[in-house]
Amino acid sequence: MKDWRPDLARNDGPLYLAIADAIAQDIAQGVLAVGARLPPQRKLAAMLGVDFTTVARGYVEAGKRGLIESVVGRGSFVRSNATLREDGDPRRQQLADFSMNMPPEPDDPELVARMQDGFVSVARDLLPLLRYQGFGGAPMDKDAASAWLGRRALVPAQERIFVTPGAHPALVGIFSLLARTGETVLSEAITYPGVRSITAQLGLNLVGLETDGDGILPEALEEAVQRHRPKALYLNPTLQNPTTVTIPERRRSEICAVARRHRLSIVEDDAYGFIPTHGPPPLAAIAPDICWHIAGLAKCIGAGLRLAYVVAPDARAGWSFSAALRALSVMASPVTVAVATRWIEDGTADTILRFIRAEAAAREKLASQFFEPGTYLSDPLSFNIWLPLGNGWTRSAFASYVRRTGIGVVVSDVFTVAGEPSEIVRVGLGGPISRERLRAGLEFMAHALEGSPQTAAAFF
Repeated sequence: MKDWRPDLARNDGPLYLAIADAIAQDIAQGVLAVGARLPPQRKLAAMLGVDFTTVARGYVEAGKRGLIESVVGRGSFVRSNATLREDGDPRRQQLADFSMNMPPEPDDPELVARMQDGFVSVARDLLPLLRYQGFGGAPMDKDAASAWLGRRALVPAQERIFVTPGAHPALVGIFSLLARTGETVLSEAITYPGVRSITAQLGLNLVGLETDGDGILPEALEEAVQRHRPKALYLNPTLQNPTTVTIPERRRSEICAVARRHRLSIVEDDAYGFIPTHGPPPLAAIAPDICWHIAGLAKCIGAGLRLAYVVAPDARAGWSFSAALRALSVMASPVTVAVATRWIEDGTADTILRFIRAEAAAREKLASQFFEPGTYLSDPLSFNIWLPLGNGWTRSAFASYVRRTGIGVVVSDVFTVAGEPSEIVRVGLGGPISRERLRAGLEFMAHALEGSPQTAAAFF
């Protein structure tokens, strides 16, 4: 639609935002169809009587919102999944932190409508959900949590289940119970950065353990217990962030045996545990008496819910946890708890999970087209790849160079517990980015790695 001309009079903000808003509004109203080609930027600037840079910024903003896709030499086009509700607020489009490891976002209109219906249903009983409520979840919410945890072969009593406002507060509460300032917590040598931040805030000493392709080495755990007298072992055992390693069942049993022998508490962050259809049993199913299990919903349903189901080792531990976490966060949002319960009960959560599995597999397969097998770590269902660099690329230079792709690239520094970080980056495959943009970004990265930073320097 080369003659498309936005009506900027409908907006009173900066002109470049008015252009992006006009694109969003015209897509929602059917003026701009999927695949429609927008006018060249210089032509539109002349039509509107504005600077070229204003139009260019407007197109960039529309691209950030996921509305259009620009292809060098061809132009800018409306994306295939850029349909918006007419009453949607374009300012909320593409509000995503690409430094986070995100699942692919549902783009099936039928599924999205089903998710929205869940909110509508919950809103019919809204007033009670705006009140303070008891910590840990109402019985019906714990029933939903129990049904969800049952998919991972966990069948704890309700008194051991707690509905919490996300995995992070749960980790803070658990570590504050298990260890005091100056005491030691163990983890993988390359681990989830959130646990690094939490232990640092609590004044705990985080010690990384040697790993192989199956996770931490039992002998390394044994040695660390003898040397450091730790209070807890933190593990992200399924599709570990960032290495994508899943600890097999035999190694899990060996780890639990060492921990049980020393009465060492295990904190199991099972953020990705629901993604594999037939994954190994949770550590909490092998050694429930020493395990704190955290089943966050961020990776298997959506981070915006800010919910996690925590299973305590026993009722007594649960009492202490309840008191600690209530002091930190009072309660999980009853509104989002009600939505999660609704989605679990009516099957929407399972449908979302199936979508995430299928789309994650498709995206990982896409990544395999651009990087040679054995040159990076991934899993067929992982949301990222763990990519070593070569040809003189440093992690900081590479992350800076590929920032234009819109793909979340995070350097190894934030994952490294001790020692010198390696020249490795985590490349995100999930989030609101389309497969088309992901393909283009991965191709750009692969091409950059074929040469040196000096070769690419002219394009910075």
